[in-house]
Amino acid sequence: MKKWVATEGAPIPLGVTWVEQEQAYNFAIHSTHAERVTLLAYRADDMNKPALKYELSYLRNKSGRIWHCRVPKARLNGARYYVWSIGGPRAMENSEWHAFDEQKMLLDPYARAVYFPEEYCRGAAMRPGSNVGKAPMGVLMAEEPFDWSGERRPFHESDLVIYEMHVRGFTRRPNSGVSDGKRGTFAGVVEQIPYLKELGVTAIELMPVFQFDPGEGNYWGYMTLNFFTPHNVYAATNNPVEQPNEFRAMVKALHNADIEVILDVVYNHTSEGNHEGPTFSFKGIDNSSYYLYSGDPRVPYANFSGTGNTLNCANRYVRRMILDSLRYWANEMHVDGFRFDLASAFSRRSDGSINWSDPPIFGEIRADPDLGHVRLIAEPWDAGGAYQLGESFPGLRWMQWNGRFRDDVRRFVRGDAGMVPSLMYRLYGSDDLFPDDRVHAFHAYQSINYVNSHDGFTLYDQVSYNERHNEANGHDNTDGTADNFSWNCGHEGDRNLPKPIAALRRRQAKNICCLLFLANGTPMFLSGDEFLHTQQGNNNPYNQDNETTWLDWDQLENNREFFQFFRQMIAFRKSHPTLCRSRFWREDVRWYGSGRDVDMSPKSRQLAYYLDGAAEDDDDLYVMINADQRDLSFTIHEGDPTQWRRAIDTSRKSPADFCEPGKKTAIRSAKYVVKGRSVVVLVRPR
Repeated sequence: MKKWVATEGAPIPLGVTWVEQEQAYNFAIHSTHAERVTLLAYRADDMNKPALKYELSYLRNKSGRIWHCRVPKARLNGARYYVWSIGGPRAMENSEWHAFDEQKMLLDPYARAVYFPEEYCRGAAMRPGSNVGKAPMGVLMAEEPFDWSGERRPFHESDLVIYEMHVRGFTRRPNSGVSDGKRGTFAGVVEQIPYLKELGVTAIELMPVFQFDPGEGNYWGYMTLNFFTPHNVYAATNNPVEQPNEFRAMVKALHNADIEVILDVVYNHTSEGNHEGPTFSFKGIDNSSYYLYSGDPRVPYANFSGTGNTLNCANRYVRRMILDSLRYWANEMHVDGFRFDLASAFSRRSDGSINWSDPPIFGEIRADPDLGHVRLIAEPWDAGGAYQLGESFPGLRWMQWNGRFRDDVRRFVRGDAGMVPSLMYRLYGSDDLFPDDRVHAFHAYQSINYVNSHDGFTLYDQVSYNERHNEANGHDNTDGTADNFSWNCGHEGDRNLPKPIAALRRRQAKNICCLLFLANGTPMFLSGDEFLHTQQGNNNPYNQDNETTWLDWDQLENNREFFQFFRQMIAFRKSHPTLCRSRFWREDVRWYGSGRDVDMSPKSRQLAYYLDGAAEDDDDLYVMINADQRDLSFTIHEGDPTQWRRAIDTSRKSPADFCEPGKKTAIRSAKYVVKGRSVVVLVRPR
């Protein structure tokens, strides 16, 4: 006797599932308001005429809000690709606003691979009428098994150092040393693992790798088309069926090199944009369920993402899709963590207001047994004005990008007045934002400390430009206004650069590097900053898939001394666990100025601190920081000064700026002159 599901299909799991014993595919898709649902399957040699057209019946192929069917492989007539056609109510000027269009070919949100036909056209999805043969399609596949045997999954604590990387930009240039055909791909990252090991990073945070629209002109990838597939352009293989395994091979290789893999994920919006944007998938499947409504039928999509739309995370089926996606990448792709772009958008109710008390998705993610072991990192704001950095963010155990650390360190190093108290908070672990009181009990490592990321100037441009130079972007970010707290050291850009200015820039970059790795919390930096990669003053190259953003590996040799300093600074941090602790420094830190007392007046630009390493079975550290342009004499206030050894002095030329272990220079006096705009670190061995 046949089972019901063999003829009607099963409502779970969503997407397409290969049923081996029946040699059939099960299809399931959720739509709250759909009235007519049709499955269309196509052969590779005919994108205009379906090999199978299956009209689902609500009396036979629907369970609750899920439409489903079971199709034997033989009935598919050799079809390799599939899409949906869905009809429903007309648009309404209320919460159930619709955008059904049965002429549009719709991509399955749960597709495990995406195929773009030769005649693929984004514009066809934006215009009225059919886009048959021009739409992205799901791939019918029995997913190839992957051999995870021998994998060693790492987990780092005090030695966690995060490297933010764009897969394509990392190895796209010919001078990356990566093999032809692998540059700019997951396979290319594998070939550069020896470099990552030499640098010393212990986690990479990949900018979005979910499939996005290759026809949009986007480079960064923050315009997701599908949440279950790796971006096809990042794979060396052209076969969509093989692309997931190329991603897995990269993850396995990184794990076996003791490097964690974190994905920057975009669940707050999609590539379908506003009412003028394309209908690829979600709009045509169930617009009013997937997206927030603005209340204005003229501009119907609420735009808390700054990109045209906002996913409706108040809808339980949208939350289910997000959790299913996270589980897929964690369980089947072995990803170690996720950084959530504009995570505050998760707090939005269906009417767009913020649920400050208990947005359900945060509890659902944390309570999920498959996600309990992964790192969760929030960008704790959105483009609609929500700013939840620190204790106001609903995910109390999440790590958070600390924008205050970025801004305060930039301002202090630039020489702004009145920044000493703020710098003390940032170095200590930002307990003003992440209090370790009885209510919250935050950990210091929850603060993701960074000074530069993809969003803004590179480290070199931070110390080389006062103004944006985004003329090539083709958008309105060309008004000449400054990036947040940058300073060009007295000369804009690199043309006719005086040597003293060039030297000052390198010292300022070293100072930023030092403060990043000397602070309690989890450090993160942008790939290429370790050898002073420049984007020529472009602080928003989201659409620059060219040499503006591709790392220029010749700069590694040109700036080898700076790279060596950066590498040594990472090694110094990893060898001194007293710097990065689960908790705050508390009684183990004592603060000083150039004299005994900290000068917190507006004119002060100097600070020192002593960090007792006994609690972490580590050496003691004494750090002196001078952001003034003048040289200042600091007094060492801890113990016999001759017991201290100089490890770092950013004012000195390489290799004297960083003393190798065992070769540290002895201190002869309690007085130490810290040159203007420099950082000095002393070590007292135990």
